[in-house]
Amino acid sequence: MFDTICTLPLTSDLFAQVVHPTEPIVAVGLSSGHVATLKLPAANDDEAGPPQKKRRGSDGTGVIDTAWRTRRHKGSCRCLAYSLDGRQLYSAGTDGILKAADAETGRVSGKVAIPSPASGSGDGVDAPTVLHALSPQTLLLAADSGALRLYDLRDPAPSITAGGGPTTKTAFTNIKPAQTHYPHTDYISSLTPLPPSSSSTSGYSKQWLTAGGTTLALTDLRRGVLVKSEDQEELLLSSIYVTDLPAKKSSGSSGEKALVGSSDGVITLWEKGMWDDQDERITVSKEKETLDCMALIPDGMGGPGKKVAVGLGDGQVRIVRLGQNRVVGELMHDELEGVVGLGFDVGGRMISGGGQVIKVWEERREEEGADESEEKEVVAAGSDQDSEQDEDDGDEGEQGGSSGEEVEKTKKRRKKRKRSKGPAAAASFSFAGLD
Repeated sequence: MFDTICTLPLTSDLFAQVVHPTEPIVAVGLSSGHVATLKLPAANDDEAGPPQKKRRGSDGTGVIDTAWRTRRHKGSCRCLAYSLDGRQLYSAGTDGILKAADAETGRVSGKVAIPSPASGSGDGVDAPTVLHALSPQTLLLAADSGALRLYDLRDPAPSITAGGGPTTKTAFTNIKPAQTHYPHTDYISSLTPLPPSSSSTSGYSKQWLTAGGTTLALTDLRRGVLVKSEDQEELLLSSIYVTDLPAKKSSGSSGEKALVGSSDGVITLWEKGMWDDQDERITVSKEKETLDCMALIPDGMGGPGKKVAVGLGDGQVRIVRLGQNRVVGELMHDELEGVVGLGFDVGGRMISGGGQVIKVWEERREEEGADESEEKEVVAAGSDQDSEQDEDDGDEGEQGGSSGEEVEKTKKRRKKRKRSKGPAAAASFSFAGLD
């Protein structure tokens, strides 16, 4: 179904990946604390204009441009999110800092300290797990402790700067977030917004599903946590929401379901409005590999019907056709490391990330007809993987090496197993001057 058009080696393990909402750009967050935005090859390789940095793909044609790259966090970068218009890029790391930056230039425009968990010491960090821009006004941040914090980006508090010049960095301020909820007692592994209701005046989602530990929860922007599922007795790791499925009148199906990937290789399907328990199951991996990420394939690709790309812990990407509820294809991203990021850009190309590799996939033309299992990728010789210059984003003390990279890599793998942590303390910081 897909062919690789280019392969990009990374300098450290990939921990976070997010695709720009309107441009062929992918942002990556690494275990070393670096954040970079990568401009993907243009269709037919006819893009004009010199890039800042170029790295040729494995087939010798596709070129990825590095728009900017910087060491954004002292610890690893755990999660990334674009604003809805793509103008801001948010990042959060194990250094306990959440930052907002201009997506085009990478310049930091604001930052906030993440509070310590209630059960930890005063200088402990409640490591972030998920970032999501719910609307132009609301940013959601989930953490290891099960805390879910909502930041109001319209906060009128004035910016605090270290001086008066136009290039001065914005400092973080001690202002509480708008809301803090605890939908789970274990770490939150995924967050999926529900579509806005027909009566919505803003057109933005006000409810979302979170997976944490072995439960699924529904939270409302105005009313807090509404529903928490029964214990599923398996870790829930990833989730997406699918609409326009065939409605089954006999069962009262609405044609809308949440798909949740688990630690035992199974996708569970949850009917809209029935969040107490799952109602269908799709076996994706008989070997019970973890289903760490999922992405809905754009309509029309690979034939009619809804299809989902699933990233597995063994490095494979498997394609699942809904309705038939079965695996219809598989690709190999990496033979050694699991897939931690999947997404589709505005051109319909799939971006997979995991280990120290990013791959860009294009829908296969019918006349090529090659078998995905026979594809072999060879990274281009002469890669400038080790020659990149680190750019300081201007925050004091952020330049330097990553002494805890291997430790953080181990922690990342450990997130596939259940951990018990108590709820964290209420948040006490927020953004200033991000409008």
